[in-house]
Amino acid sequence: MKIIYEYSHLGGSEILKVRYPEMEREIYQVIKKVNPQRTKISKEKTMNGKALYSPIDMNNQFKNFFHKCGYKELRDTYDIQIPDYDPIIKGAFKQIDFVKTKVLVEVQFGKYAFMFYDMAKFQYFFNENKADVGVEIVPSHSLHKEMSTGVSYGEQLVYDIERLKRHFPAVPVKVILVDLE
Repeated sequence: MKIIYEYSHLGGSEILKVRYPEMEREIYQVIKKVNPQRTKISKEKTMNGKALYSPIDMNNQFKNFFHKCGYKELRDTYDIQIPDYDPIIKGAFKQIDFVKTKVLVEVQFGKYAFMFYDMAKFQYFFNENKADVGVEIVPSHSLHKEMSTGVSYGEQLVYDIERLKRHFPAVPVKVILVDLE
């Protein structure tokens, strides 16, 4: 895969470049190694029978390459108890796919709501002092057109972050849009 656009929110790119240059290099190397294949045959009405790029395949490749570089999953487990409400929900959690030191990385080839939820998870771990910067790797609009309907694209995420200004997320983030080589 190749990077076609990078967006820095609250100095995310700069923090990565200055404080974590080795991790930035590793992230770029992982992206370059991912080789998407048209392994999914669509059953959707508008694309029935068309060979599409598989989010599952791409996610598996990212997972394999990031783990080889020493990235691990980060998970915080907790119980939910809210004011004036008796039930306690045990075993709830927040989870990040890949972390190394205080660099969080999420790869999101899902629906738009999950891209935005990744921003909330970055915020959570930043507030818990378990992160200095978040990196969100997402498909570009042109790649998303070659995937199942429902997969979102990074241009929408960047557009929305720009409109929210500095209000959300209040954590340094680098958004990386990827496309086919």
